[in-house]
Amino acid sequence: MEEDTKPLLIPVGGDESNYGIMNIQFNPEDFKCKRPFHVEPKNIVSVNDDMQRVTDEASAMNKRIHYYSRLTSPTDRALIAPDHVLPAPDEIYVYSPLGTAFRVDSCTDGYGKNSSIVTIFVIWNTMMGTSILSIPWGIKQAGFTSGIILILLMGLLTLYCCYRVVKSRKMIPLIDTSNWEFPDVCKYYFGSFGQWTSLLFSMVSLVGAMVVYWVLMSNFLFNTGKFIYNYVHDINVTDIVPGTNGSNKVICPSAAGDHPPQNGSMVFSSGNSTGFELFEEWWNKSQTVPFYLIAVLLPLLNLKSPSFFAKFNVLGTVSVIYLILLVTVKAAHLGIHLEYNWFTEDEFFVPEFRILFPQLTGVLTLAFFIHNCVITLLQNNKNQENNVRDLSIAYLLVGLTYLYVGVIIFASFPSPPLSKECIEQNFLDNFPSNDIMSFIARIFLLFQMMTVYPLLGYLARVQLLRQLFGNAYPSVFHVLILNIAIVGAGVLMARFYPNIGGIIRYSGATCGLAFVFVYPSLIYVISLHRAGQLTLPVLIIHIFIIVLGLANLIAQFLL
Repeated sequence: MEEDTKPLLIPVGGDESNYGIMNIQFNPEDFKCKRPFHVEPKNIVSVNDDMQRVTDEASAMNKRIHYYSRLTSPTDRALIAPDHVLPAPDEIYVYSPLGTAFRVDSCTDGYGKNSSIVTIFVIWNTMMGTSILSIPWGIKQAGFTSGIILILLMGLLTLYCCYRVVKSRKMIPLIDTSNWEFPDVCKYYFGSFGQWTSLLFSMVSLVGAMVVYWVLMSNFLFNTGKFIYNYVHDINVTDIVPGTNGSNKVICPSAAGDHPPQNGSMVFSSGNSTGFELFEEWWNKSQTVPFYLIAVLLPLLNLKSPSFFAKFNVLGTVSVIYLILLVTVKAAHLGIHLEYNWFTEDEFFVPEFRILFPQLTGVLTLAFFIHNCVITLLQNNKNQENNVRDLSIAYLLVGLTYLYVGVIIFASFPSPPLSKECIEQNFLDNFPSNDIMSFIARIFLLFQMMTVYPLLGYLARVQLLRQLFGNAYPSVFHVLILNIAIVGAGVLMARFYPNIGGIIRYSGATCGLAFVFVYPSLIYVISLHRAGQLTLPVLIIHIFIIVLGLANLIAQFLL
């Protein structure tokens, strides 16, 4: 008897499913992967040798599909064919009145390609970026214990907000949102204001990342070139900055004074001092090297498609794994150097809690930022019901990676003789240019960033020019002007403000304000209000999240 009471159109989805006309539920993500279609004979332009005949059962099913489709107007999605009359995805064929059909090899249009393990790995690989180099510095700014707590709390908070982004499409009724990205959701709720502000903050995150990349590429290229030149010419360079002795040397560039020499080395032993001085003049970290990158990267930015560079995405994984190896080896040689003081500072150690902790939260906002592309990444998950679980596992792995690198570098930093204040915003700067392991790390990161940089430029171009001109490549002139502006921003920062920690936290707090804190919370509150399900505790919690985002942004400019 219970079977007789079930509706013909089977409800699918969770508590936040879309609601169609007459309160019929459907999952828009099923549209593309479960909608068989009919091909008229005139539209069949080629056939396969292994074409299969349509069975009577398949023919009957095809008639039933067309019956459902004619019950309402073409624009009405309430009577989408239910699951029980559809074949499995791997059994869908293109049917024709000729009595033949051929199998559709890929009916998912992007859905269901990756297993959960691959999805988790892709999210981890996408989220792991340049922020990992600044995590030890952020822990130093916040204090060791406070830093660990903040990494855990920020990971949980950004995960929840990312969960709200994933669910945001499914809370929109009456509309097929299966192809929507989060900016489309913002446009639905906030109109053109939501569309343009989401574009603005997305551009901030992309351009901010590209500026950080330029500063780091200048740094890595400088140190790599310096290492190669010294090795080829058998030059023994002694860094003038304070540091430890021994084979695992650690240096403190910030202790050399407010205006240290750009190249960080002055004492050398070589038969050709004039050649070395000439090299130092033309190979300068801030005055020449940032400009050399233009000759390589600006032409790459103007390519219509960066698909070639996407093949090198695996380098990101290799770089992170190598960084973890480097950190482990260095810690094994340096040992652990910790001393706990909650509020008082001494010559070599920092307190467990410091008022500068918002600098770490700014870095972490960008470090855990994936909110503007998480919907796209999860669409490729084979098991859509596991999206939340896989996203949570990915965030857990990212948080553990940040914790491991940050804690190990901070704990093993040799104090004494050096102060923990010497930890640089890019922790690789704490190792001299002639350190072999650091040299290999810089090579990996330099090549990886030079392949990722055109991809970021392509994303920025697509988002901005498509909104302005309706075309991602309106003309060579428009693209060139945009790329020159982006490259110019990177060169200026590398020349006058090579402060990657500051750039990361400013851009992270700015784009995070919209995509992490404000929009996901507001959209959830508004959707619940329209459904009549909003409660006071939920409202207070999400207002508090928005306030945290505002405070995080404001604090970056006060400290």
